[in-house]
Amino acid sequence: MSVTIYHNPDCGTSRNVLALLREAGENPHVIEYLKTPPDRATLERLIADTGMAVRDVLRIKGTPYKELGLEDPALSDVQLIDAMLAHPILVNRPIVVTSRGTRLCRPSDAVTDLLDHVPGHEMLKEEGAPFIVARAIAGNDTGLANALRSADLPRSDLNEPGRSFFTFSTLAGSHVGYGGFEQCGSDVLVRSVIVEPHHRGKGIGRNLIAVLLREAFDAGARTAWLLTTGATALFEKAGFKPVTRDAAPAAILATRQATDLCPATATLLSRTITL
Repeated sequence: MSVTIYHNPDCGTSRNVLALLREAGENPHVIEYLKTPPDRATLERLIADTGMAVRDVLRIKGTPYKELGLEDPALSDVQLIDAMLAHPILVNRPIVVTSRGTRLCRPSDAVTDLLDHVPGHEMLKEEGAPFIVARAIAGNDTGLANALRSADLPRSDLNEPGRSFFTFSTLAGSHVGYGGFEQCGSDVLVRSVIVEPHHRGKGIGRNLIAVLLREAFDAGARTAWLLTTGATALFEKAGFKPVTRDAAPAAILATRQATDLCPATATLLSRTITL
């Protein structure tokens, strides 16, 4: 399979993706785009092929994004691409192109969707956590219900509409946990996140949340909310911050999790979903 990666060797996510591509038996064409930036036509095609908005491919961290005033929602796609051509560091990475599609592979686990053959053995990222794969499941999945019961988490609304649930496993097929969300337009309520006990303390929880948020992002969500009574530390490591309930939109506060399934003492946390 022909594979091209727009790579930044100084980026850990990009290095992890490149390592997995090679572990999968691919010999990718590596383009260090900071040295050889794509021209306008190529960049426009790459973004279009990802199916993402131009703004969603902009990188903020470690770039002149704020100095250039690129947060201005009035800027056109042409103006944003002008900035990316003038400052290639603004192009988020890595973008991978295969016969299966083109994708901005953040988190690095996202590259598995582009591979014909995923390695069938465990592979650790540079930070020591394993690559994990998400698989959509129904709300009436027995394993999900049993895991929620064991963790004393709400499960009476699992089959109600508007909910998405996933099971997560390593490349070798070892089950590591569950997670889901309820979508309310561009907002999602993250819920039912469980890391199997024997996989805790290995950085898997934060990785699982990142993969779950990518699923929510691809569904159109841009802000995540959640309620928790005992896992605040885990979610804060994943970028969530405590907020007051009056900061949440009405649709989030109207969910069953917020109205009657979670105690009033539960902490509300939120974060912007970016890649």
